[in-house]
Amino acid sequence: MTTIRDLATHCGVSTSTVSRALAGKAYIRDEVREKIQAAAKELGYRPNLVARNLRSSRSTTLGLVVADVQNPFFTRICRAVEDRALREGYAVFLCNSDEDPRKEELYLRHLIDENVAGIILAPTARTARAQAALKDLPLPLVAIDRPVKPGIADSVAIDNQQAGYDLARHLITRGRRALVGLFGAKSLTGAPREHGFWQAIDESGIDRNLCRAIEIAPREEDGYRQARALLAAPEPIDALIASNGLMASGVFRALVESSRPCPEEIAFACFDEAAWSHLVSPSVTVIEQPTYEIGVTATELLLQRIEQPERSYRRIVLAHRLVERASTAAPAVQRS
Repeated sequence: MTTIRDLATHCGVSTSTVSRALAGKAYIRDEVREKIQAAAKELGYRPNLVARNLRSSRSTTLGLVVADVQNPFFTRICRAVEDRALREGYAVFLCNSDEDPRKEELYLRHLIDENVAGIILAPTARTARAQAALKDLPLPLVAIDRPVKPGIADSVAIDNQQAGYDLARHLITRGRRALVGLFGAKSLTGAPREHGFWQAIDESGIDRNLCRAIEIAPREEDGYRQARALLAAPEPIDALIASNGLMASGVFRALVESSRPCPEEIAFACFDEAAWSHLVSPSVTVIEQPTYEIGVTATELLLQRIEQPERSYRRIVLAHRLVERASTAAPAVQRS
């Protein structure tokens, strides 16, 4: 690795001259500055950002901790955070907690040790409920997707209860009466979505005994196994809801493998737009979250907090959108 000392030797100048030239400082002749910059490019010199940040007391790195980087919801947020951060001269450290509080705590400690300027965090359920660890973080913080108490951190999310209500209500207005919702076990987004699900059922006057809410791990294989069991069981079912994108792909695979046609016999709807949801047959009705906007908004809030650490905390609730497609078409004969 090329060092400042190597550049100084190559150019026949002092290390302090090299440092000033690379930092854009004055009192260096143009021809010397150009010579040093050309040598840095030729020799592949890269500055030691950690040392530079320690000297300047200002980091140029942000931390991003998400629950599951395989989930397309978080993948798109990562893209947005990186895009917005780079525009302001920040790099991004990405960490994946796997919804494990121990991994989350480990990554938070590492990010603090790395002297990042601030952190965007999708907190695990335990952290978001306790929130003591978040309050004590010595860094600017923005929470995404999961709620935090006022005065703890800035936050960006959608209204998950309203989104759950909208999806269930949509199915009910299409004549479905035996709804089953699959929600993430111990999930901070799954719980309000489940509340919205039951709210729509209760308001419609449907007998609660006809409907079920089942909590499972929010993974593709768990969605697949649970859907297969439901489709093979004798209990009536005419609509399935999956409350996250990974779970949804497993549920849809089980539907395709079953002998029960969708939407003629069973309607299907889910959270989160995915690359496959509008390409399959039938195309899938979804709650579309503004994932890119969530990432951009969270980054902007974090940058504001870095510059204005004393400003009041903000909770941003962005609008979701129900995208209706063929998987929730009304059955041929409306049920009473």
